[in-house]
Amino acid sequence: MRKILLSVFAVLFLSLIFNCSTAQVKSPPIQREWMLISFGNFTKTELVKEKASINLTAAQENGKIRGSAFMGCNNMFFTSAFKNNGKVKISGVGSTMKACQNMELETEFSKKIQNMTRYSVEGHFLTLYDIHGNSMKFVAADWD
Repeated sequence: MRKILLSVFAVLFLSLIFNCSTAQVKSPPIQREWMLISFGNFTKTELVKEKASINLTAAQENGKIRGSAFMGCNNMFFTSAFKNNGKVKISGVGSTMKACQNMELETEFSKKIQNMTRYSVEGHFLTLYDIHGNSMKFVAADWD
């Protein structure tokens, strides 16, 4: 009986070690669509009305994601590199050039997005931060 218990224990122990050593650590689910819910002096109602969002679903190339954004008027684009240490680099921000009635959100977003240097993912929320403590908070578009 003792030999059987030791054998079962050994098999379970080896199974646990094998499973832990081959398990891959998943990076935060960055590559998805995100709705902007908190940014500067804009209310959540204003952000929802403008359908403010970013899209990070493009395939990665050299560790970078070609992102897009919409703040109610123009289609915007940028390059982002999210590192596992919580750092992010956003560059190459540009947009189409339509003139719209209310461009305040879009103008502010395009100025601030490239200054974001850190990020965190908590549950279904992505938050970007700059060195001055300003932030942009997003919720995953596929989450209710």
